[in-house]
Amino acid sequence: MSRKLTRGVVVVVLLFSAMPAVSLAAQPADPARAYAELTAQATKLNEEVLRAQEDLVQRRAELERANVTVGAAQQIERQAKADEFEFRGQVDLITQASFEGARFNQLSALLVADSQQDFLIRLEMMRMLAADRAESLARLSGAVEKARQAHQVAETARARAAEATTAAEKLKADLDGRNQALQAQIADVRTALARLPAPVVTKLRDPGDRSPVSVPAGTAGLALAFALAHRGDEYRYGATGPDQWDCAGLTMKAYAAAGVTIPRTSGGQAGVGRVVSRGDVRAGDLIVYYSSRSHVAMAVDNARAVHASTEGQPVKIAPIDAIGPIAVIRRIEG
Repeated sequence: MSRKLTRGVVVVVLLFSAMPAVSLAAQPADPARAYAELTAQATKLNEEVLRAQEDLVQRRAELERANVTVGAAQQIERQAKADEFEFRGQVDLITQASFEGARFNQLSALLVADSQQDFLIRLEMMRMLAADRAESLARLSGAVEKARQAHQVAETARARAAEATTAAEKLKADLDGRNQALQAQIADVRTALARLPAPVVTKLRDPGDRSPVSVPAGTAGLALAFALAHRGDEYRYGATGPDQWDCAGLTMKAYAAAGVTIPRTSGGQAGVGRVVSRGDVRAGDLIVYYSSRSHVAMAVDNARAVHASTEGQPVKIAPIDAIGPIAVIRRIEG
C-alpha cells in the first residue's frame, strides 16, 4: 500500500471517529415503531394547534368586546360633554343675572318693594332663581361626573383592547409556528407509513368490526350511534367531518348530533361532564388518553371504544385499554 493511500485511509478513519456517535442502532430500526412514534408526536402537535386556535378565537372575541365597550363609552362621554356644555351655559346665565342685580335677599326685597304684594312677588322670584341655579348646578355636576366615568371606562377598555390585540398577535404567530411544525410532522408520518410493508398497511387500514352495535337510549346512545356510523371514514388531522375526522372532531360532532355542545379539543373534552372510574365505563363515555390529554375515544361498552385513531388508520372500534394510557374518563349524560 502506498504512503498516499495509507494516509487517506487514516484520514477517513479519523473523520469517522470524530463524528457524533449516531449509528444505525440509534435510529428506529422497526418501520412500524417509527410510524407509531411519529403519529404520537403528530397527534400531540395537532392537539396543541387546536388549543392554540381556540385561544386565538377567545382573544379575538375579547378584543371585539373591548372595542364595543370603547365605542359605547365614547358615545356616553360625547353625550355627557354635550350636556355639560348645555348645563354650564345655564349656570353662566344665572350667574350673570345675579351680578346684574337679579340676586336679592329678603332685606333688599323688603326695602325696594312698593307693597306687600310686590314683596311677596320678589320673594317668589328669588326662590325660583335659587331653585333654577341649584338644579343647573346639580345637572352640571352630574354631567361632569358622567363624562369622567365614561372617559375612564373608555380608557380601561382601550387598554384591554391593546392587551387583547398583543395577545392575539402573539397567539397567531405561535399558531403559525405550530401549524408549520404539524405539517412537517404529518409529512414525516406519511413517509413512515409509505415505508411500512404492504401487509402492515393493509392491517392498519382495516376498519375492523363494522357489525351492528346496540346503543342505549338517550343522549349517550345518540352520540355513540353517530360515531359508530362513521366507522371506516378516513383520519385527517384537524378534520371535523363529514367523512374525515380527527379524534376530538369525531366526538364533538357525535355529541352535537345528540344536541350537546362539547369543546373542540380532547383537552377541553377532558373537563366536561363528570369523572367516572375505569370500572364504571359505559356506552357514550369519553375516554381521554395520555398525560397530554391529546387523544379521545368514545366507549362502546366497558371493553371497547370507537375512535378516529391516526394518519393511515380509519375510524374503528378498538379495546379501550389497548388505545393508550388513560388520563381521565368523563360522562356527559347521567
